[in-house]
Amino acid sequence: MSKKISSALISVFDKDGLDNIIPLLNKNNIHVYSTGGTYSFLEGKIDQLTKVEDITGYPSILGGRVKTLHPAVFGGILAMRSEEHLTEIEKYNIPEMDLVVVDLYPFEKTLANTDDESAIIEKIDIGGISLIRAAAKNFRDVVVIPSKDQYADLEKILSESNSETDLSQRKRLASKAFDISSHYDTAIFNYMASEEESDRPLKISFKDPQVLRYGENPHQQGIYFGEMNAMFNKRAGKSLSFNNLVDVDAAVQLMAEFEDEKSTFAILKHTNACGLATRSTVLEAWKDALAGDPISAFGGILISNSTIDLETAKEIDKIFYEVLIAPDFDQAAYDLLSKKEKRVLMEINHYQRQPKSIKSILNGVIVQDTDLKADHAADMKVVTKAKPSESQLSDLEFASKVAKHLKSNTIVLARNKQLLGMGCGQTSRVDACNQAIDKANRMGFDLEGCVMASDAFFPFPDCVELGHKAGVKAVIQPGGSIKDKKSIEFCDEHNLPMVFTGTRHFKH
Repeated sequence: MSKKISSALISVFDKDGLDNIIPLLNKNNIHVYSTGGTYSFLEGKIDQLTKVEDITGYPSILGGRVKTLHPAVFGGILAMRSEEHLTEIEKYNIPEMDLVVVDLYPFEKTLANTDDESAIIEKIDIGGISLIRAAAKNFRDVVVIPSKDQYADLEKILSESNSETDLSQRKRLASKAFDISSHYDTAIFNYMASEEESDRPLKISFKDPQVLRYGENPHQQGIYFGEMNAMFNKRAGKSLSFNNLVDVDAAVQLMAEFEDEKSTFAILKHTNACGLATRSTVLEAWKDALAGDPISAFGGILISNSTIDLETAKEIDKIFYEVLIAPDFDQAAYDLLSKKEKRVLMEINHYQRQPKSIKSILNGVIVQDTDLKADHAADMKVVTKAKPSESQLSDLEFASKVAKHLKSNTIVLARNKQLLGMGCGQTSRVDACNQAIDKANRMGFDLEGCVMASDAFFPFPDCVELGHKAGVKAVIQPGGSIKDKKSIEFCDEHNLPMVFTGTRHFKH
């Protein structure tokens, strides 16, 4: 069902792009109705231009809060082109509106740039959102352009289609209009609603979906919703896959724990760290992280909290990896690493961590506070007769941070801020402990003098017994088991310091 545009209502906040549309409106002999600043912008440029207040009989009032909210405006938008409706609007001298062009007040941009509540509230658009919804509802007869991002659609209609649209075009634009209005309302709700409200509904809206090559496996579709450019500058390499994105997120969450440390390097595989070290230089950190498991590093995700220099780049370039993340790359390092075109190089701008974590399960989703609690030496409670040394406290803190980001059940073995061995994703803590010890031994590490961290309490003393036998000299765990005393007693018998953090870090 083709419809020709003869009249238009234009009310936009951002005037950019209108100059391209103006000559097309004139060429198609379209009568334009407009408001306030938009009218001033169009005055002298549009051949047929009328102020909205001339058809409503009311000026813009309340500081511009009320301009278009009037039957003379909405009647012309919502009127179906039936004899009954057309007779009624003619009776009240209401002009038909075939086209509605709106660009809303920038609520999200204002929210990002100020904490001034008054300024934020004033950027809640009322008239504009109402115009969008009215025009979209009446898509059978009205074309809606709900954002300056759709100006290209309007230009095409006016220049290539002689200002005519078919029903499918109008419905598609109406769908976009409701997408914009629902996203806008979601942003306002999330600003207004209190985080403390236990019955607070979950409302999420992301723009700009990016279709991925596939999901976790080739037979699954994958789509990413988000603004990656706000966190990263992707310097080189192929497009990121679903699995790449999941691993990159795990790498960022882990490295956020070490953002303020000296040069720290981590290697991850399937979201788990298989190598990690903190050193005085990025090259040393890379070498000692790689020593943790050079086999698993193949095809892994690499992340550094320091600039990648040429010497480090030469060493990294010896292995195959999927993604390398760092705050910066020396030019010579970038020139070398970017020669391998498929490998992704990403500069991280900041370690953004969402306050809430969301996961789809069953026929719904579960939401929780993100685990942002870090275990620091100041939080540790010594529960044994032996007290850890300063260097042991430093290693215990290091090991606990790593354990927090490994799949449960997990055990971490570390020394001198280097990951020596880890057991993760095991169905028993004993299995995790044996896995960590076995892996460290296979990688050629002498475990004498290392520390051990657990993501949850020890229900029995078996893990501290295994650790002590392997060379562990200090232990960190949350505590909280009804049998804590047995582990403490074993440590006391063997002069082994143990500290409790009081915080469990399960990761499922």
